[in-house]
Amino acid sequence: MPKDSVLIVGGGPAGLEAARGVADLGKKAILVEARDELGGTPYASSYATLTPDLRDTEEEMAGLLGDVRKHPLVDLRLGTRVVKSEGREGEFRVTLAGADGAQVEEEVGAVIIATGFQHFDPGRETQMYGYYEYDDVITLVDAEKMMKQGKIVRPSTGEPPERVAFIQCVGSRDRQIGNKYCSKVCCGIASKQSIEIKRMLPNAKVFIFYIDMRMYGFWEDQIYWKAQEEYKVNYVRGIVTEIIRKGDRLLVKGEDTTMGRPVEVLMDMVILSVGMEPSRGTIEMSRIFNIPREDHGFLATQGGPLDTVSTPVPGIFVAGAAAGPKDLEDSISMGGAAAMKAVALLNRLQRVSVG
Repeated sequence: MPKDSVLIVGGGPAGLEAARGVADLGKKAILVEARDELGGTPYASSYATLTPDLRDTEEEMAGLLGDVRKHPLVDLRLGTRVVKSEGREGEFRVTLAGADGAQVEEEVGAVIIATGFQHFDPGRETQMYGYYEYDDVITLVDAEKMMKQGKIVRPSTGEPPERVAFIQCVGSRDRQIGNKYCSKVCCGIASKQSIEIKRMLPNAKVFIFYIDMRMYGFWEDQIYWKAQEEYKVNYVRGIVTEIIRKGDRLLVKGEDTTMGRPVEVLMDMVILSVGMEPSRGTIEMSRIFNIPREDHGFLATQGGPLDTVSTPVPGIFVAGAAAGPKDLEDSISMGGAAAMKAVALLNRLQRVSVG
């Protein structure tokens, strides 16, 4: 008989939704998370609010986390990693290792990989933005942590900035470093953060330097126009080529591509909109489960736009940013789809074995 349980690897939004879905459909869900807490990147990176509606992260995710923690069919394994896998759909034998090194083998019928992404390291941009050189050059993640604490200050002085610049597409849409794709959420997150900065510091001037602003769906109305019209955020179409220190401020050099002329502006703080890359966990799961990676390094799927969660390995599914840049809505939707397909597979295999 095929095994009647599903292994979910990763306890972020996609993995949580997958575990809840599998359990609600009546199958046992073994949820494995390498960290000591659930929540994935929104928790590990201290996201203050979620895009696009600016609702508190912990309040918004509390329901999902509660459902998973209390569900009788969810077997939660924190501080645990997958180190080995054998078998095939219906009868995978997976070895799990705890933080103490102890290993245990589990038999499952299907697997869902939800190992997420990692943020791009802006130091790889040959330091053209001075991330490791200037204290007042930070990333979206650094800014989000500040907002979690309820304040925006210049790291160099501890004082509120008067002029703040966002630089888009850092680590995305860049063939020179190998990331030829758009990370999808960075424009929206920068716009969301610009609104939050203006709420905290109404007199601050906020600029967003962009190649193209890529808003989709309702984000255009929810945050893009709102940032401009209600909060007077300045969007500048241009390419930033260098940041240097001038006195106690940062001189941002580049080109205003709309006007076709060079631009140099002084800023108190610069926020780099860093993109998404495959996480170490995603790369490791590719190796352990023999899942091919697509051209950009994320886990490959085989169904195109009509099946976003089935990998080329029968019985193994993927959800969320392990399959490429995704926003929260994408991740939750994929988690639910992966749960449905995994349970459907188990039911089909059981019918075949009985028949």
